[in-house]
Amino acid sequence: MTPTKDIDALAKGGRTNIAGFALRLLARIPFLFIAGRFYGPDLVGRFAIAVVVVELAALLATLGMKRGLAQALAKADRPHAHVVWDALALALVASLIASAVLWMFPQLLYPNSPITGLDHWLALIVVAIAWSDLSLAALAYRLNVKAAVTARAVVEPWTISIAAYVFSFFTIRDGLVLSYVASMTAALIASMVPFLRSYGLPRGWSPRLRELARLARVNAPLAGADALEWGSRNVDRFILGLLFAPSVVGIYYMAQQVASLPQKLKTSFDPVLGPVITHALADDDRPAIASQVRQVAFWIIAAQLLLALMGSIPGEAVMGVVGPQFVIGTAPLVFLLMGEVFASTGAVCESALVYVARHRNLMISATMLGFQIALSFGLVFAMRALGWSPTWQAAGPAVALALSLALTSLAKAMLLRRLLGAPVSPLRWPLIWAALAAVVVGGAFTALPHRFEWAELLIGEPAIAATYCWILWRWAFRPADRALFTKKPDRATLPQDGAATL
Repeated sequence: MTPTKDIDALAKGGRTNIAGFALRLLARIPFLFIAGRFYGPDLVGRFAIAVVVVELAALLATLGMKRGLAQALAKADRPHAHVVWDALALALVASLIASAVLWMFPQLLYPNSPITGLDHWLALIVVAIAWSDLSLAALAYRLNVKAAVTARAVVEPWTISIAAYVFSFFTIRDGLVLSYVASMTAALIASMVPFLRSYGLPRGWSPRLRELARLARVNAPLAGADALEWGSRNVDRFILGLLFAPSVVGIYYMAQQVASLPQKLKTSFDPVLGPVITHALADDDRPAIASQVRQVAFWIIAAQLLLALMGSIPGEAVMGVVGPQFVIGTAPLVFLLMGEVFASTGAVCESALVYVARHRNLMISATMLGFQIALSFGLVFAMRALGWSPTWQAAGPAVALALSLALTSLAKAMLLRRLLGAPVSPLRWPLIWAALAAVVVGGAFTALPHRFEWAELLIGEPAIAATYCWILWRWAFRPADRALFTKKPDRATLPQDGAATL
């Protein structure tokens, strides 16, 4: 692919997935509102800890193939359907093992509360999450990102929102768990249907045990990188579950859910960025990889900075929408949102590093995760010794996360620049100008008397966005950036076993 076609492919996939991000945002807000208002901080906190363990188990069960599958397909000398079904078979075995462990030791899911009701059954959903992830990764190789948008941005969030509301009339205690199971099951169906249409059933396929073992071994660094990256975003919640009551975890979880919405922007480009990078590597075109990383990282950091400003400047009003008891989670929200901004560059650099320096990438991630964990405990215990309230203590892991993400991005960007021999930093001065202007505009609305608090969201948010976007469009955007907003009539395709669809 030529550099122009690379950018067009990235922009086209980005447009589709940003639309999906907007849909996910609209669908996720009702769930946060329903969970906060109907179930309360205690049950939300209990649910948050259980989900963090289940999602880790599902991530490990994919054995790194969410990203490794694209490379396996690019090098395959057999039907692509057989390669993908090998990966699904391997994930099925790993998922069953993970589910069995969680079933036998449910205390891993609920470390700070007793085991009752339907608690055991949550462990069985691991395979649905893993298979959904792998089927969408297989579709992404053929540049079909609409399937991911449908499954992750429409079916999954709307199912959990509707189910949480319905189950609240029947079982408050198990309602959140049941709604999560329903959403993951619906997402699996929404993932497998287009997958089967694209790849079909594996005719003439039989599992190759040696090939499966080799696939698991080759993808071990990718699995480790995925687990470490996921752990850096979720270990804070687990630490809080060990140190605080479920209600504190529930308040932090709500702030984390609001802050994690910008994170979905990075994953919006993953389906297209991975295949583009693997094919550039096949051509040994390292300057092209650096250009792709710079371009996508700028798009992501620009959007995430806007969302961070919109979420943190009127932070109390934003958390108040979830429920008045969650307003005290504003401090963690601000640090978590800024952490997403700091993470942008490192996350995109990792998309290339997992192919060109997977072991060094893994070492950086492992080191920074250890630093984050140590700093989290250190900050909590230090604030506890100083007599600070649990609310401020709970912000300690958020501070540690933001700092570790910033250092991780710096380390990975420096490593990738050295390997590619070209700059990968997406930073541009107009980002700073736009952020400062947005802070001034947003600060004016938060300074209004309390009776005008409604104006912070209804008028202040659009004003922040308009100020920020106008400055970026006027002084930061280049022709390649505007490609993200320009629909191209031609399709960018990648060499593959079957037709590429988007």
